[in-house]
Amino acid sequence: MKKEKSVLEKARLSYKPGMPAILRSVISGLKIKEEKSGKTISDARQIKEIFPKTFGQPILKLAKGKGPKIQKPLSVGVVLSGGQAPGGHNVIVGISDGIRAIHPKSRLYGFKGGPKGIFTEKYVELDPELLNEYRNTGGFDMIGSGRDKIENADQLAACKTACEKLQLGALVIIGGDDSNTNAAVLAEYFLKEGVKTGVIGIPKTIDGDLKSDWIETSFGFDTACKVYSELIGNICRDALSARKYWHFIKLMGRNASHVTLECALATHPNIALIGEEVNAKKMTLAQIVEEVALVIKKRSEAGKFFGVCLVPEGLIEFIPEIRILIKELNVILAKHKEYFKTLKLFTDQQEFVNQKLSRDSSYVFSSLPAKIQQQLLYDRDKHGNVQVSKIETENLLIEQVRELLGEWAAEKKADSNIIKKFSTQNHFLGYEGRCSFPSNFDANYTYSLGRTASILIAFGKTGYMAALSGLTKPADKWQPCGVPLTSLMNMETRNGKESPVIKKALVNIKGAPFKAFAANRGIWEMDDDYVFPGAIQYFGTPAIADITTQTLVLERKQKKA
Repeated sequence: MKKEKSVLEKARLSYKPGMPAILRSVISGLKIKEEKSGKTISDARQIKEIFPKTFGQPILKLAKGKGPKIQKPLSVGVVLSGGQAPGGHNVIVGISDGIRAIHPKSRLYGFKGGPKGIFTEKYVELDPELLNEYRNTGGFDMIGSGRDKIENADQLAACKTACEKLQLGALVIIGGDDSNTNAAVLAEYFLKEGVKTGVIGIPKTIDGDLKSDWIETSFGFDTACKVYSELIGNICRDALSARKYWHFIKLMGRNASHVTLECALATHPNIALIGEEVNAKKMTLAQIVEEVALVIKKRSEAGKFFGVCLVPEGLIEFIPEIRILIKELNVILAKHKEYFKTLKLFTDQQEFVNQKLSRDSSYVFSSLPAKIQQQLLYDRDKHGNVQVSKIETENLLIEQVRELLGEWAAEKKADSNIIKKFSTQNHFLGYEGRCSFPSNFDANYTYSLGRTASILIAFGKTGYMAALSGLTKPADKWQPCGVPLTSLMNMETRNGKESPVIKKALVNIKGAPFKAFAANRGIWEMDDDYVFPGAIQYFGTPAIADITTQTLVLERKQKKA
């Protein structure tokens, strides 16, 4: 039975993504210019030791010139890795269109279920007819995704076997920082082993923390923030209408607060907590609670017993004393993993970790509500780190703010109505933003990333991330680039040992986006200056349909200044 399609889905299938004008040129009319060396962000000596064959490669820019004459079809593999982000399908479509424009008999293979599909040889050939059903659609359902890592010798060898069996000239890994770290590892390994498969990465994450001077934004961030901002705007309108609830909204962003900052700029909530600011000011949990409670008090004194507070998913890890606690817990639970599994009662788990924690961390742990303590002891991720998305930070704030407001009312520091009328609603906007139809910006961006990857492949490059610069301009003026994966790396502690990983980009509290937020939040606290972005627009004037995030616009203006 043929799958039913919505009216919008049918319309999006026929959308023709914009792309840089230069990508429309035939391969024989293109050349790659080498710019400055792609130096690492930090830890250059260690990165060079681990990646001797791909370290120090130059930044690449595409330009008009005399290029190669491709006489044989290209054979390319592609894999989706990690969480979903709007536009993933368009990257694959862009790769397909790109390699077939270079040679019409080129072939594309999709590895199913993420990186595991490579080393278990689970793949499907992606022909144009199939791909036409996924143009400009959300999700990763074409071939699926997964969070498996390619780490040990057996997995690396199995990847080599799979790529050689399919005679792949290149493998494209579409993913975030960990996935592209995997791409760097594979590129280095293949060169060492004499495998002729190049490896190209694509910057994906709705969290927006995969960026650098050359990677202006990761794909999916624009769409996800627009989806969340629509919902936040709806909640702001509801708060203004009902005038009786405080809405605490947790947003995606484990390691950085980019999503929260962008949504705050787009909707003007009464409170938005930015983790990087909390860290810079070394704010304690008690100080954060007091800051939120003071805004609630000021609004209640003005007869406003309602409001909206945005909370980044990873806030708890930015609080210094809790970050230290989590770091100690990660080490303890990694070291005593098997024994900890035998402790079935939460009281026994509490007692065990309190014996192992430092005095200060033990005090912090004991001061948290039992439910939060349990969430801090949940199963770790593959790197041995706490899964902060499972920690109900918004409820922790609600509980502690309510307690403080009660204290103020009892001590006559606030009117008794402040606690009587403190009614709350909690929300977590997460999965709602990961599989939306990509915005026009993300549809154009992802398709162009796929086409850029195909050019890097044709020129035989490996160990690179496909990139585009000038993203605040119309798509036809974007500049295709290649950024060395090792240039994005630093050393971090994973499972108790130092490992090379692509560094996450945090919110720059000296940057233009944060400064714009900081300059206005005092007004937003009291004036109900809510903005209602509404749904993503796919049709209409470019100023409505094609505009990108406020974050990117402000960052590019600052860079030009």
